[in-house]
Formats: sequence, structure tokens, C-alpha cells
Amino acid sequence: MVYPAAADLRRAAALSAMTAPQPASPRPATGLQLLRYAGAGAIGTAAHYAVLIAGVQLAGLGAVVASSIGAVAGALINYGLNHRFTFRSDKAHGQALPRFALVAAFSVALNAIALAALLAYVTPNYLVAQVIATLVVMIAGYAANRRWTF
Repeated sequence: MVYPAAADLRRAAALSAMTAPQPASPRPATGLQLLRYAGAGAIGTAAHYAVLIAGVQLAGLGAVVASSIGAVAGALINYGLNHRFTFRSDKAHGQALPRFALVAAFSVALNAIALAALLAYVTPNYLVAQVIATLVVMIAGYAANRRWTF
């Protein structure tokens, strides 16, 4: 037999569990985090493209070489922004930085391969090709950094 007072206590306990404040998540929701990643990436991408354009137009470098140098510059900027702003990581730099460096090296290589392929088979315009390559690298880099780096 269930006593009314016991049933009321169980209902109160269940209601309390449903309405009790939950601890804050250390990371924002994935959608917001992806927007932050894109925002931080826009700053690194601006540096990347500035180096790319200067390398091609002023220094006479090939687009893939100039883009690779620009990608390294963008990665250096992105580390700090992603560690602090995008992922709000509590991982020590000694743990996060080597992982980020590996993801960044993969991203620079992927960017060079994608850019070279796009220039060879899709468009001779290095800026159009770079925009497409940037989208590919951004998606791959976000997934790797979210799951492994930060």
C-alpha cells in the first residue's frame, strides 16, 4: 500500500530534480561553438588571405606556396582565439598546443592539396579556388579541434 504522504514526497523529489539548476556546461552548444569557430577563423583567414595576395601579387610566389605561408600565419592567430574564445578550453597549453599544431599541419597540407587540385581542374583564379579550399579546411579543422585538441 502506498501512503499519500510517501507519494507526495516522491512527486516533490521528482519535481525538484526536474527544476533544480543544472551546472553550466563548460562548452557552448555546438551551433554556437561553430559560429565562434567561424568568427575566430575569419580573423585568421584575413591574415591568411593578406599573406596569400601579397605573396602572389608583390613577391611573385605561386599561389600554393603563398597560401601555405598564409595558412601558417592564420594558424598562429587561430590558436589563441580558439583556445580561449571558441572552445573555452581548460586544457593546459602544453597539452593543447601540440595537438593544435598537428591539426594545423594537417590543415595546411589539406589546403595546399585542395588549392592545387582546384587550380588544376576547376578554376585558374587563385582567390576563387582559395575560398573553396578554405571551406573544406574549416569543416575538417573544426571537427578535429573540437574532438581532439580542445
